[in-house]
Amino acid sequence: MAGYQQWRTKPYQPGQAEPYKLSRSKIEDFMNCPCCFWLDRRLKISKPSTPPFQINKAVDELFKKEFDTYRRKKEAHPLMIEYGVKAIPYQHSDLDKWRQNMIGVQYLHQPTNLLVYGAIDDLWVDPAGEILVVDYKATAKSSPVSLDAPWQISYKRQVEIYQWLLRHNGLSVGKTSYFVYTNGRLDLDGFFNKVEFETKIIPYVGDDSWVDAALVKIKKCLEQDSIPAAAKDCEYCQYARSRAKLALRALGHKIQ
Repeated sequence: MAGYQQWRTKPYQPGQAEPYKLSRSKIEDFMNCPCCFWLDRRLKISKPSTPPFQINKAVDELFKKEFDTYRRKKEAHPLMIEYGVKAIPYQHSDLDKWRQNMIGVQYLHQPTNLLVYGAIDDLWVDPAGEILVVDYKATAKSSPVSLDAPWQISYKRQVEIYQWLLRHNGLSVGKTSYFVYTNGRLDLDGFFNKVEFETKIIPYVGDDSWVDAALVKIKKCLEQDSIPAAAKDCEYCQYARSRAKLALRALGHKIQ
């Protein structure tokens, strides 16, 4: 399956006339390491894959069903009331399509000819008619969930790209987005065939002004024929360099 997924999209061809489909997650890959991004998009040499997070996927699907119940009733979910979110789940004819992987919300960025897309979890709408981007997150840890960790910049960029996409699809999108963040409890006496969760709604004021400039940089990266420099903190590139040095030393080469 990994090999099939890898070749579902063709490698980018410099100067190609047809729009190049670029997912939200690939934009994040570029932000993390241009070298890994270039190797993946130009040569189809992807980072090592990881097992799918099936528990997280199950939580996402159940959250969607739960909030859809209140969407049909045009009422706020009890969590929204508890956390003072003045909104209700938003109904749109394209919502089911926008939630589909490989489809999502799409927009062709004319300056770069990049067809950007991303699959959203949910949308809410406030009394003023502004659309609010919502993302579901699940974890299991002893400390309360938050958005304070440095690595969670990826979460923030994720919803900002969704805001950017929806605005370019003609929707009036509010600056505030929401994370429905649930945490599996570790303080109980046993499993007993179930896991209990505690869920918070965390607001985040987004700023999508960086997206256009990032797409221009991505396009330039795709067009170049030399491998970009690796990010200093990229674990994949650090591992690749270390492995190559060890292999060369094992063959008798002197490597500093």
